Amino acid sequence: MPQIIFLPHEELCPEGAAIEAESGKTVLDVALKNGISIPHACEKSCACTTCHVVIREGFDSLEESDELEDDMLDKAWGLEAESRLGCQAVIADEDLVVEIPKYNLNIVNEEH
Repeated sequence: MPQIIFLPHEELCPEGAAIEAESGKTVLDVALKNGISIPHACEKSCACTTCHVVIREGFDSLEESDELEDDMLDKAWGLEAESRLGCQAVIADEDLVVEIPKYNLNIVNEEH
């Protein structure tokens, strides 16, 4: 079973986390299930950029992003070559190292 290592984030997971992840699940779903409340204003419908993450290791194991995700990512704060939307990044069989950016475009962070 692959593992996701979430790098420390000041508010969402100050200590970082290493989590066993089921292949076929999204990075966002695994995070939420394990108490890491990555914002997701559009309820995982690929209609915003609040769940933007950067895949620091294991990026090539993910399926390629589609045109809709790429269009949304163009609006993300701090976009990098290894950026993905957490709601669209489906885990394969390799470990991932994920950084949650400090900022996103969502002005209000609502708990879900």
